[in-house]
Amino acid sequence: MKESKTNPMVNFIKKEVILCVASVLAIVSCFFVTPDKAYLNYIDFRTLMILFTLMCVMEGFKQQGIFDKIAGFFLGRANNVRALCFIMVFLNFFSAMLITNDVALITFVPFTILLLGLADQKEWVLPIVILETIGANLGSMLTPVGNPQNLYLYTTSGMNLLEFLKITAPITAVSAGLLFLACLFIKREPVTKAGPQEIRPDIIRCLFFLIVFILSLGTVLEILPVWVPFVTILIGTCLLQRKVLVKVDYCLLLTFISFFLFIGNMGRIPAIREWLISLINGREMLVAFFSSQVISNVPAAILLSGFTTEYGELIKGVNIGGLGTLIASMASLISYKYFAAEYPDKKGKYLLYFSIVSVVFAIVLILFTKL
Repeated sequence: MKESKTNPMVNFIKKEVILCVASVLAIVSCFFVTPDKAYLNYIDFRTLMILFTLMCVMEGFKQQGIFDKIAGFFLGRANNVRALCFIMVFLNFFSAMLITNDVALITFVPFTILLLGLADQKEWVLPIVILETIGANLGSMLTPVGNPQNLYLYTTSGMNLLEFLKITAPITAVSAGLLFLACLFIKREPVTKAGPQEIRPDIIRCLFFLIVFILSLGTVLEILPVWVPFVTILIGTCLLQRKVLVKVDYCLLLTFISFFLFIGNMGRIPAIREWLISLINGREMLVAFFSSQVISNVPAAILLSGFTTEYGELIKGVNIGGLGTLIASMASLISYKYFAAEYPDKKGKYLLYFSIVSVVFAIVLILFTKL
């Protein structure tokens, strides 16, 4: 009897490799440290609640078509390919600071592919999508809510917003300069303007998600207790837009929990804890960067934070670590999937060019941090 070509379990493992690995590590570690009450102390519930709330807010805005309207507005003002490149790269760069790199790429990359296809400028899709991806990853570096690793390290470290920005702002500014220079390599060829976006968001729902987003920022800045936006989003989405709860990335939340359990257990094994501390000590940024290349920057941030208090170096390392390999930042896979679906014969070329450009950016930024 023939096996099904689309085995759900195999598909799930392929899609959620990091979660599966993290779960196995967590389960195995339980054999070395007997489960007890201390397990609850491993889990950073505050980070999980903020992350869940923000994911709901962004999904809510997305379902209301807010990001589509923004994209349509800017795309309608692009007269040539270079102008389009500047608009889309920096739209991803700046929007990722607030709506996260994942949401930025999910929202804006498909528009770029569609518009360049309609304008018969398909040869520019590859370089522009690559720059958009790098732009979203680097722009998200600036703020605590820009990506999951920042949110986690910000809450874990206990630093205030100004301290955080002192670490990330200089690197973000240099990143903007590098992106500007890279966009200059795109030619000024004419492009068809985008048509008007016939989208009518529900004002009440949009206002609700905006209020929760503001409450979430208040929580991140430690002005409000974490339960306020968390309870508000749960009740509000159940009443106004239940589909939001279905679309939340629960696998990411489970990945966090699995790594919390694994790291907590490893920290209670003296020999392993001492070895990891000695490995990381004095090399936090580089270890974070290279770890991100293998396990991606979110798990790297969670893993390494259990064995060092040099959070500033970790923040630099895991954010710059989003560059390099395709899996260094899971957000990068979003762009790749969109591109591969449209141009399956150019997947290898995309991987090659993405790796080269990404590594060049990473080298420059690492050298900058060492000055």
